[in-house]
Order: sequence, then structure tokens, then C-alpha cells
Amino acid sequence: MILNPVVLLVPFALGLAQDSFEAASIKPVAANDNRIMIRQAPGGRFTANGINVRMLIGMAYEVRDFQISGGPSWISDDRFEINAKADTEADRIPPEQFRKMLQNLLAERFALKLHEEQKEGPAYNLVPAKSGVKMPENKDAQGGNRMVRFGRGQISATGVGMDMLTRQLGQILGRPVIDKTGLKGNYDVELQFSPEPGQSGGLFGIAPPPGPVAAHDDSSAPSLFTALEEKLGLRLESTKAPIKMLVIDGVAKPSEN
Repeated sequence: MILNPVVLLVPFALGLAQDSFEAASIKPVAANDNRIMIRQAPGGRFTANGINVRMLIGMAYEVRDFQISGGPSWISDDRFEINAKADTEADRIPPEQFRKMLQNLLAERFALKLHEEQKEGPAYNLVPAKSGVKMPENKDAQGGNRMVRFGRGQISATGVGMDMLTRQLGQILGRPVIDKTGLKGNYDVELQFSPEPGQSGGLFGIAPPPGPVAAHDDSSAPSLFTALEEKLGLRLESTKAPIKMLVIDGVAKPSEN
């Protein structure tokens, strides 16, 4: 499966009082449409193009691709266009409530059934490097959208917190990354690195395609570990941590309505 790099627009959230979308249209995307776009918009709107079920599960339950097991191959291969609307005039949906709405959408439209298991496994702590943090803080990000672009060998982001950065690093590395930086602000991130075998750069583990549209895949670039320390002033330390696993017990393709 070949996909273009991902642009993710994530607004900050204000109030809402419901757990399901009022209406949701779901239909397959054309086979030659390689875009992936995910957006929350004012008025309780959620739109996604080119998203698959594994990506939706990752968003709904705050897990990474390697934390999802089971299910048929189509949950990774088939991609959908989703247009959903909540019954609200609020500008933003709080993150916790938005995740619950996605969980209900998966249960109602994809007949998703799953259970949770815990296991201990390898992880990383993200800590400040001895040289000090080098990321510029973006103090204007709180009032608008956060923009993130992922490509193989590249992370480019404006106004993101450590939660989003650790989530993406975990996807690339295939193991949890735990924020131990103590950083509470929003930051601008520009990072180019040489991916090692098995390291992907896409949203929820989806790798971008080769060629000019995918960003850096330069073997002369430093490793991710070196680039983090030299460019961002951050360091990864190996550790062990409990890992939440979601096991899919049942799922079905949705009807188009």
C-alpha cells in the first residue's frame, strides 16, 4: 500500500456534552486517491480522507499501531472517507470526549469489538539532553491549529506538545516513548534523520511513499537518536514499561450512509 505523507490538523478543544456523532457518512476512497487528511473543524465537524480502521482505532483509544493485534487484513488495506457532525455549536470537542465519539463510531458503523491486555515490554524515556533543549517554544499555538507533517526520515511540526511528539516517536521506533522532559509548552519541531530498517515515518505507522513527495530518506543524515540530541536537545533512554495491547475480537466493513 502506497500512501502520501500525512498532514494532520488538530485544533484545541472547548466544551461539548455528548458521546456520539449526530450523523456520519462513511464511504471507500478511490483506489488511486493516495491522500490522507484528518481534521477537526468548528461546529463539531470531523472529516478524514484516506483513513483506515487501524488508524481510527489508534486515534480513538490513544494507542500506536504496534499496540493493536488481530483483525482481518482489510483494516489496514481499505481506506475510507469519513464526514461526521456532532450535535453542537461549540467550536471544539474536548479530546477525551472526541475519543469516546470515535469509539462509538467504530462500534456502531464497523461493529468493532475488542478487549485490552497488558504486557511488559521495551520502551524509551524521552529526557532533556545535557546540552539543553533546543526546540523553539511556540507561544501562539494555543489559539489555533497545530500542524504536523510526517514523512520518512522527517518530522515537521508547528506548535506541538510533548504528547504528540512522543506518540510519533513511538510509531517510528515501534515501542512506547514516555515523556520525562517536564516540558509543558508547545514547540516547533524540524527533524531530519536517516531511518533504520523497520522505522516508519507515517501517521499511526503508515509509511509514506518513496520519491520526491516523501521528505528525507538521506543515508548521510544522522540516526534518529543522534538527530534528536543534536537538533532538539532531547535524548532517548531505554527502559521497560507496561504496554497496553488492544486485541480485536470482531470487525465488519461499514455500509455507505
